[in-house]
Amino acid sequence: MASDAQIAAGGDTIELQQQVARLQALLEASRQVHATIREEEVLESVLRIVVRELEMAGAAFPGAGLVYGEAPASADAAASLLIYPLADRDGRKMTDLVVASPGGREITLSEADFLEGLALQAAVALENARNHKRNVEFARLQQDLDAARAIQRSLLPQTLPAIPGYSAAFRSNTCYEVGGDYLDIVEQPGGSLLMVVADVAGKGLASAIMSTGFRAAFRGMAATGMPLNELAARLNQHHWSEGEEARRRYVTAIFLGLDPEAGEIEVVNAGHNPGFLVDQSAKPHQFAAAGPPLGMLPGMRYASESRDFPPGARLLLYTDGLTEVFKGDEEFGSERLLNVFSACPARKADDILDALWAAIETFAEGGPQADDMTALALCRGKTLPEMPV
Repeated sequence: MASDAQIAAGGDTIELQQQVARLQALLEASRQVHATIREEEVLESVLRIVVRELEMAGAAFPGAGLVYGEAPASADAAASLLIYPLADRDGRKMTDLVVASPGGREITLSEADFLEGLALQAAVALENARNHKRNVEFARLQQDLDAARAIQRSLLPQTLPAIPGYSAAFRSNTCYEVGGDYLDIVEQPGGSLLMVVADVAGKGLASAIMSTGFRAAFRGMAATGMPLNELAARLNQHHWSEGEEARRRYVTAIFLGLDPEAGEIEVVNAGHNPGFLVDQSAKPHQFAAAGPPLGMLPGMRYASESRDFPPGARLLLYTDGLTEVFKGDEEFGSERLLNVFSACPARKADDILDALWAAIETFAEGGPQADDMTALALCRGKTLPEMPV
């Protein structure tokens, strides 16, 4: 007969073998659970393992509407119901694994260990699946935003008209991938030019959509050659008639008509930042708003203002992103912008914009851009005589 020591040793061996078997089963179950990155497949895999391999009567994830085997009764209806919360790394519960034992019997210690280990692995796999889904959605959204940004950039003037004796330049930087600033230059019959700098209320995708709609309306009306004040009035009424959401995304805009031959400009300011005109023979002039933003009130009329634009004069139209730059509580402001613009020694429009952006960046001391920034500079110089060949 076997001694007591031999019997004890045999029992220890069997228990060790059972532990190894449970561990191997749990490892295999973990492998199956982590074999997919789709949330529903993770949960279905867990239910299948519980019912098929652990031989429970049924299992479910009630929050996801998934059941395998017998549908477990509610917690109030069955005292033997087993519930294993699945929590993320921060301890927030994602869902519950509900298990019904065969015949409502009490589960063994081995089964309890297996279910607890499976629930832990399922929680990790479920969180990974959700993170993967979010990452895929974010990548898709980023791809769409990148495409939208490219489209919006393509709607800006791709080439500037050559105007003898003048230089023109613009710059537009969005705060996010897309923005609500708009700038355009349209050549008119007779050699004149129509320019506009506009800003849709708000930032981001919604404002960008409204900006595209404004562009279509502006381009359609500009082609008729109507007077500048009439153009502003019709754009206002058009935007108002687009409905409540469009009215919330009203548009500030400043329109400029340039007659290069006569050296004259005409400006209509619809609730926009004042345009700056710097003339060597006079103090700087500001084109103030002649009415509210477009789309804010119906039936509005706008007054236009005409000025000479002699040789040496320069003009700046811009959005409030250039002035609403902060260093702590101090704002860059329109007065500082006018001073930099007036004192800039450069004579070409693109060099002037470079100087303005440099001054703003220096002031901000590396702070993040908080709003869309768009500006149009127009300068008139003396036309040099052609050199003999």
